Amino acid sequence: MHEAKTHLSRLVEKALLGEEVIIARAGVPVVKLVRVEPPAGRRILGSAAGTIEFREGWEAPMTAEELKEFLGG
Repeated sequence: MHEAKTHLSRLVEKALLGEEVIIARAGVPVVKLVRVEPPAGRRILGSAAGTIEFREGWEAPMTAEELKEFLGG
């Protein structure tokens, strides 16, 4: 464990290269350090632009009647 603390950057680099790194305490394996794969299909900000339509006046505050209906009362 102490050696892992001392050489953490080097161990992380090994994991990033695909190597499986096992960290032990008192000779007993306790942790496996592995690379996290990036999520599939990276999201692009604004990719839904033009696909959502809002009714006119959507930004206006709700009336008391609309709020009551919205709240289920």
